[in-house]
Amino acid sequence: MLALIRQSRRNEGRGFRLYIPFCLIVAVFSFVPLSFKGSPPARARTSTFTARLINLEATSRETFRYNASLYNGRNHAAIFEFNAPVPAGWSTTFRVDGMQVTSFRLDSNRTQDVSIEIVPSPAVTPGKYNIPVTAVAEGDTLLLALEAVVKGTYAVELTTPDGRLSDEITEGSRKPIHLTIKNTGSLPLDGLELSAQSPPKWDATFEPAKIERLEAGKSIDVIAKLHVPDKTIAGDYVTNFTVKNANATANATFRMTVTTSWLAGWLGISVILLAIAIIYYLIRKYGRR
Repeated sequence: MLALIRQSRRNEGRGFRLYIPFCLIVAVFSFVPLSFKGSPPARARTSTFTARLINLEATSRETFRYNASLYNGRNHAAIFEFNAPVPAGWSTTFRVDGMQVTSFRLDSNRTQDVSIEIVPSPAVTPGKYNIPVTAVAEGDTLLLALEAVVKGTYAVELTTPDGRLSDEITEGSRKPIHLTIKNTGSLPLDGLELSAQSPPKWDATFEPAKIERLEAGKSIDVIAKLHVPDKTIAGDYVTNFTVKNANATANATFRMTVTTSWLAGWLGISVILLAIAIIYYLIRKYGRR
């Protein structure tokens, strides 16, 4: 019996000695670096068409300029063709190395900077416009979604219906001058007022003298009545017409040629003839002595 107990204890000690090396082997393999287990093969890069700034804000009179980057991830060179469907009246230009292009050849695994210039229509309505720009090569389409935020502008123009800015007037009379006011901006103009800077003692009135509201792209005709005082010396005179509000202003320089009336002309001739007659009489009367 004693021998069996001793044999059992020896077996328990031997099992414990075998368990310790087994645990050490498991611990070692659990900390083996991943490099020994092998790493998956690197995937090939794909072509990309990107831009750091895709949303720009400007007025309808400015050009939207985007700086894009095109990468060819193919294992061979490819020809990329650009396209950008824009609203009616807009225009798009692509530039590579400063040269205007519609397509260009890009070598494998190379990156090229592309400048995209978008010019909106002058009559565009303020707002945000989405512009999908594409670069197509061998049936593969790369999309670059751009945004153009058009701000409203205030602008007004003052002229005449036929563009003529000169006329004639007789001294001592009043003459109507037809003017045209046009809203050339993209926002409505409120509270437009008219004024005139004319020669001394001249007078100018307007019908109407104030325009409450003028929508973008619209125009309105105004009559300016210019009065020239009596005994104004004949010649050319300049009157500056102005239309303005808090946001926009415009000027028109109108040249007026003043002529004397026929009555004044005959009176002047009569005075000259009378003076000549008096001189002649005096010479006849006192010249003999």
